[in-house]
Amino acid sequence: MQTIIIKWFYWQFLEVPKNVLKAWKNFLKFGWNYFSVSLLVKTFFSPWRRYYWAYPRSFDLWKYFETFSSNVISRTLGSILRFFLIIVGVLLEIFILIFGFVIFLGWLILPIFLIFTLYHGFRILF
Repeated sequence: MQTIIIKWFYWQFLEVPKNVLKAWKNFLKFGWNYFSVSLLVKTFFSPWRRYYWAYPRSFDLWKYFETFSSNVISRTLGSILRFFLIIVGVLLEIFILIFGFVIFLGWLILPIFLIFTLYHGFRILF
């Protein structure tokens, strides 16, 4: 038979940290997929929202120049917006990494903090 202290140690230092790590991993996956960072990197120079103009069938230099300029502007706009979305996604991932580490470490340090505060509380009382 296990005592309640052994069950508590198992819960405090094995079971819950495993669940915290699993939740941390899920938050990281969510952030990465929410901003679609992988897809944004793959399609970095694609036109924004697939806005592109088809070239005319007849030879008209001005129409070719107009179509080329419009397509370049669409690709440039797409690259700029994707760049900012990638930056926001990566910053969110860094925030999740730091915040998750703080929570994980805080959970492991919590019993030491409890003992320390109880000791100082009794020391103040007596």
